[in-house]
Amino acid sequence: MRSFKPLFSRALAAAPGRLHFAAHSHHLWPDASYEGQLQAWDDAAALADKKWDKIFGALIPEAQAHIARELALPESSTIAFAPNTHELLVRLISARKPGPIEVLTSDGEFHSFRRQAARWAEQDRVRLRIVPCEPFESFTERFLAAMAEKAPDIAFLSHVMFKSGLRFDGAEALAAYAAPDRTWIALDLYHSFMAMPADFSAVADHVFLLGGGYKYAMAGEGAGFIHAPPGFAPRPAYTGWFADFVAIEQKQQGVAYAEHGGRFLGATFDPPGSIASTPCSKCSRAKGSIRRRLQRTLLICAQRLRRRSLRETPARCATLRCSAPMRKAGKRASSRCATRALRLGKPN
Repeated sequence: MRSFKPLFSRALAAAPGRLHFAAHSHHLWPDASYEGQLQAWDDAAALADKKWDKIFGALIPEAQAHIARELALPESSTIAFAPNTHELLVRLISARKPGPIEVLTSDGEFHSFRRQAARWAEQDRVRLRIVPCEPFESFTERFLAAMAEKAPDIAFLSHVMFKSGLRFDGAEALAAYAAPDRTWIALDLYHSFMAMPADFSAVADHVFLLGGGYKYAMAGEGAGFIHAPPGFAPRPAYTGWFADFVAIEQKQQGVAYAEHGGRFLGATFDPPGSIASTPCSKCSRAKGSIRRRLQRTLLICAQRLRRRSLRETPARCATLRCSAPMRKAGKRASSRCATRALRLGKPN
């Protein structure tokens, strides 16, 4: 059996007796992320202010290209980075016209969106329509039915729900409602990015995609990203000077924005998070092998669950739910079971 332990030698050596089953949480970082952090400091020391030339000229384009490959996006310039996805969410909402914003969402969203949306609703800045996740089997159909009943200003939902592992399978049908001057669609990918195969090429021109490096990407904090489709949200009100970085030394006339994903950039940020995600992409082939083994384990789990009819006894299944990303039959799941079952290699 091939071992992937050398990719994580520092994290494993830091706590030799630990067995880390994180699922939707802090994954152990590969050694490549350590190298990225050191490189960030070395660049700051050697280049001073000119480090930004390297960051925007080489490192960020490489990180953009890695994310675009992972999501099968036709262009990488549509991707912008921020310290976290919450900042990008606020920037997205700020791009709508003033007044109450109609938002269609689910009751399974992660805390950052759930809390912020609830606070906006208290101020009547947004008006929420919430589709319950349960029953899981009909969620995608019920969410699309809610769209058909009344298209909102923004539809925001997770691709995979953090609590249940429920997967939304209607991205293409949802994208059909998107238009720059009407409905915007945003998918939160944080709990699916780098955990399962993804191909958003068919909806890339119509759907916002948000994600980050903290969880399955194993790049750590500070590397939130957004894919912003062309023509949508051209002028976020919550903006920073990096959103027109290339024109900063020119004569300023009005508030200009980059035409690509850079329009979602904010102000000065601590670059190691984005920099660390770049060397992490260099071990993506190994992570792909890990993921393929995960998928095989997930399919085996799903088959065994079906054979034993455990779906009829939720109490017994509470710690055994595991998604089969290659099959719709497993879409109720999370990756907890597979994470427990996956071995990074033979024990030392």
